[in-house]
Amino acid sequence: MLELTLTILIFLVMVIPVGIYVYHIAAGKHTFADPVFNRVDKVIYKLGGVNPSQGMNWKKYALALLGTNAVMILLGYLILRIQSIGFLNPNGIGEMEPSLSFNTIISFMTNTNLQHYSGESGLSYLSQMLVITFMMFVSAASGYAACIAFIRGLAGKTKDNVGNFFCDLVRIITRVLLPFSIVGGLLLVWQGVPQNFSGNIIVDTLEGAKQVICMGPVAALEIIKHLGTNGGGFLGANSSTPLENPTILTNLIELYSMMLLPGACVITFGKMVRDRKQEQAHEPAGILPAPSTRRKSLTVRFAGREGRSIFAAMGILFLIGLGVCFWAESQGNPVLADIGLSQSMGSMEGKEVRFGVAQSAMFTTTTTSFTTGTVNNMHDTLTPLGGMVPLLHMMLNVVFGGKGVGLMNMIMYAILAVFLCGLMIGRTPEYLGKKIEGREMKLTALCIIIHPLLILSFSALAVSVSAGLQGITNPGFHGLSQVLYEYASSAANNGSGFEGLADNSMFWNITTGLAMFFGRYLSIVLQLAIAGSLMKKRFVTESAGTLHTDNFSFAIILVVVVVLFAALTFFPVLALGPIAEHLTLWA
Repeated sequence: MLELTLTILIFLVMVIPVGIYVYHIAAGKHTFADPVFNRVDKVIYKLGGVNPSQGMNWKKYALALLGTNAVMILLGYLILRIQSIGFLNPNGIGEMEPSLSFNTIISFMTNTNLQHYSGESGLSYLSQMLVITFMMFVSAASGYAACIAFIRGLAGKTKDNVGNFFCDLVRIITRVLLPFSIVGGLLLVWQGVPQNFSGNIIVDTLEGAKQVICMGPVAALEIIKHLGTNGGGFLGANSSTPLENPTILTNLIELYSMMLLPGACVITFGKMVRDRKQEQAHEPAGILPAPSTRRKSLTVRFAGREGRSIFAAMGILFLIGLGVCFWAESQGNPVLADIGLSQSMGSMEGKEVRFGVAQSAMFTTTTTSFTTGTVNNMHDTLTPLGGMVPLLHMMLNVVFGGKGVGLMNMIMYAILAVFLCGLMIGRTPEYLGKKIEGREMKLTALCIIIHPLLILSFSALAVSVSAGLQGITNPGFHGLSQVLYEYASSAANNGSGFEGLADNSMFWNITTGLAMFFGRYLSIVLQLAIAGSLMKKRFVTESAGTLHTDNFSFAIILVVVVVLFAALTFFPVLALGPIAEHLTLWA
């Protein structure tokens, strides 16, 4: 418990300055790095023909994002199909099969990074860098850019300008992802993670057998896969192998890398909303504010609490999940205890001894809460309730989430919460000073429905047709959990795997590819549409009946709404999977 507590406290100390730094970048304010990065950005703008001062409305922003991602998908697919060429391919890897190429490129462009292949045997170094590592930068920056545009829309400083997508994309890569990756990558190399272009090494073991030790640009991929909340891995065993995650220090580096930017995004949201409230609360320079305005200005310094209430709601859900996962794994496996095997260390099946139950539970909860998709233990071997936590957090898809995804999804539930509270008191709901009306509620409801629809419909299809059933290698409750996990990971753009599925087939490649595609882009477009609708509305004056959304009470309301509408949506299918397996195991 002390180990977990210290890990979380260090995160809270680190996330605040990072959040302030990201806020300055998102708001176009001065940062200490401007003298260097302004020059780099200008070169990129000139080469790309981008006018950074030209704003976009939400429709143009969404089209720019979709068009840029579409071009990347086509180029990446082509590279995967011709990777058998000799360039940067010392291990002689052949071209990737068409359906697997489709699944892979959709996976990495949607920030999912679901892998139906093993990197060391399925990709050349060229593909690892130009498709996998490069896409990790672009997909993470695309999601973060969409979130920043969404926040600008909610802040509502203008009626039709949410920023410039290309400018946001460049600034996020050059000022956040790239410098952070260089520092983090060097730390991983220092701890022993490989970074080279050598071919695989074959060595003789002490037992006289042959063993292949994989080489390649591992560290470069490892840091951006965590920092960009991407997931996947250079190797099939992911961050459970010492080549990707050799020490407890690298484990912490990877943990904080995937936690920092999603947490910082919530702080950025609070500060950008505070800026708008400050502008509303003050008259032009040289004019003494009216007494009522002066009273209102006293509340401005607390306006950042909009972000704190969202952060608190996410934190509550995260801590509950972490507590359940850690407790479940600490209980051990009763079947092994019955045959006389010691369970004093908890359930160590599928876990690395160097991490133990505590850091395995922390990594498991974090990777599925922050939708990263990396693993330092085998999720398939978690206890039923321990495995239900990552599954449920992907189903919720609001517990911090990936680059801005969790925040945007949580705002959907915040809009739903103020709407329900408004119905209870017979008042038109308001959020961030704007009235929530029919158009916003329809778009919000559609956005919330898409996620469970994708997971449950594709899961139902998989257990109904022979092509889906052929991939299930575990009978009964556990097999259903594996199917649910695969589609929850795809729809939430997470990418981690429960494993055990024979998922490299035409059926699983196509269906999970579709789940990843629609789970990513439908939500982003709808959320930008909501922001575009709200930014055109006039601000309403606060009154005694206004529901305050900047306090801890609203955070509790938000948690309750998420549980009622999201968790209960999945309860019947969870009862048929991990809950039934738990009751059977402990009977």
